[in-house]
Amino acid sequence: MSENLLSLKNVSKDYSGNKVLKDINIELKKGEILALIGENGAGKSTLMNILFGMPVIHTTGGFDGKIEIEGKQINIKSPHDAMEYGIGMVHQEFMLIPGFTIMENIKLNREITKPNVVSRVFGKRLESLDVKKMNADARKALDVLDMNVDEFLPVAGLPVGHMQFIEIAREIDKKGIKILVFDEPTAVLAEAEAKNLLNAIKKLAQKGIGIIFISHRLDEIIDVADKVTVLRDGEHVATKEIKDTNKFEIAQLMVGRKVSIEKKNSENKNTSDETVLSIKNLNVSMPGERVKGVDLDIKKGEIVGIGGLAGQGKLGIANGLMGIYPATGEIVLNGEKLSLNDPKEVIQAGLAFVSEDRKGVGLLLDESIEGNIVFSAMQTRNDFLTEIGPFKFKDSKSIRNHALKMIKDLDIRCTSPLQNAGRLSGGNQQKVCVARALTLNPNLLFVSEPTRGIDIGAKKLVLDLLKKLNEEYGMTIVMTSSELAELRSICDRIVIICEGKVEGVLSPEAPDADFGLMMSGSRHNVEGSEA
Repeated sequence: MSENLLSLKNVSKDYSGNKVLKDINIELKKGEILALIGENGAGKSTLMNILFGMPVIHTTGGFDGKIEIEGKQINIKSPHDAMEYGIGMVHQEFMLIPGFTIMENIKLNREITKPNVVSRVFGKRLESLDVKKMNADARKALDVLDMNVDEFLPVAGLPVGHMQFIEIAREIDKKGIKILVFDEPTAVLAEAEAKNLLNAIKKLAQKGIGIIFISHRLDEIIDVADKVTVLRDGEHVATKEIKDTNKFEIAQLMVGRKVSIEKKNSENKNTSDETVLSIKNLNVSMPGERVKGVDLDIKKGEIVGIGGLAGQGKLGIANGLMGIYPATGEIVLNGEKLSLNDPKEVIQAGLAFVSEDRKGVGLLLDESIEGNIVFSAMQTRNDFLTEIGPFKFKDSKSIRNHALKMIKDLDIRCTSPLQNAGRLSGGNQQKVCVARALTLNPNLLFVSEPTRGIDIGAKKLVLDLLKKLNEEYGMTIVMTSSELAELRSICDRIVIICEGKVEGVLSPEAPDADFGLMMSGSRHNVEGSEA
C-alpha cells in the first residue's frame, strides 16, 4: 500500500482554452496537515472542486491527470462519490439549517431510524427517528472537539464560532472519513475561537485524518501545518516542510511573479498634496466584502490602488461610497461633507464608479452601446434631454455624437453605436462601462476589478486608458484589483485591506514579501508601511 493517503498527479484544468491549473502534483500522508496557499485566482478552488467532483468540473469537460487514495486510482464524479471515498469539507460559508437543532444538523441525511408498529406493516420508510442514538453520535462528535454545548440546542442564535465547530462535527460524524478539507475556516472567527479551531484540527490529524488547510493567514499556517504547498497562477510553485521555511519566504512565493505589464515612470505626473477625498471610519455591509472602519485620504491627481485577498473588504469600499450597499462613516469631497447611501448625491458631487460586476451592475446588456454610455448622466443630471413644456425627450443627435466620440476615444470595437452591449467582447464591455463613468465628467473615478475576465491584450488597453485619463486629463483614480501586478504597474501607492481594515500602504516597488505579509495580516513584520 502507498504511504500517501492522497495523491493528485499532473492535474490540469482549462475553461474554454484558458488553463487554470497546470500539472499540479500534491501528496498528503495519513495524519498530516498540508496547508494550501495562493492569491485569488491561483487555482485553489478549482483544485478542490476537482477533488469533490463538483458539477462545474464535469459540465466543462472534466480535467486531466489522476487522483489516488492509498495508492489506488479513483474516479470522483460527484460530491456523493467524494463522501464515499472518505473525503469531507468544512466550507467557509456555513451550510447549517438555523431552525434545526445541533444534533439534527450533524445527522442531516444520515438519520438513524428504528422500527415501529406502522413500519412493520408498511415498510422501512415509515420508521421512527432513533433520537437517542442520534444524540449519542452528535455528543461523541462534539466531544472530539471539546465542545461543551448541548446537542439539542437550536442552531439559530449561536455564536459563529460554535457554528464552525458544528460544521466540523458533522464531517467527523460521517463514517470512514479519511481526508478533511478546511476552506478558510478561521475567516469569521475571533482570535480565541480561531485558536480553539486550530487545536481541534491538530487533534483530528492525531487520529490519522489527513487535513488540507486552505488559508491566507501565514501565522496560522506556521502554527498548525506540517508542510505548505504554494500555488500561483494555476501552477505548483513549491511544497515546503514548515520546519524548513518561514512566513517571509511563503509570502514571497505567494505573490512573486513576472510582471507582464511593466511599470513606467511618468514625466507628466501631476500629483499634489491637496486631499480631494477624505474617508473616516467607513463601514460597509457588503456580503462577503464587509468594511470595518476604513480611514483613507486620496490626494488630487494620484492613482491609488486598493488590494487584498478575496473577502477581505477591498471591494466594499467603492460599493459603499457609491451607495450600492449600506454604509456608515464620513466622506468629505473637496472640503464638503457628502451623504452616504445616496447614489445620486455622490454622482452629482463628482464621483463616478466602474463596478466589478459589469454584467449585473455595470451594463444594460440588452440596451445599445449609446444607451449604456449616456444612461447614468441622463438619470442623475438630466443630460442629453430636451425639454418641451413639461415634457422631457431624449436628444438623439447629441447622444449619437457623444457615443461616437467615446467609441473613437476609447477604441471600442463595435459595428455601430446601436449594437447591443451584451454582444461585445469582455474588454469592449469594460470600455463601455468606463465611457459611461467618463460621461459624468467626474473629479474622481473609482474602478473595481477593471480587467477581470478579459484577455491580456484588452487588459493592457484598459490599464493604458486609466493611465492616460490620469496623466493627460488630471483625473484622480482609485483602482481596486485582485491583480497585484496590475496595481503595481500603474498606481502611485497601494493600500492593502485585510479583515475589513487598512492593513497598511506600500509603494508599488515594495518587495513581494512585504505585499504577501500584509495581505495575510502580518503587518507588524513590514518595515515602512504607512497606516
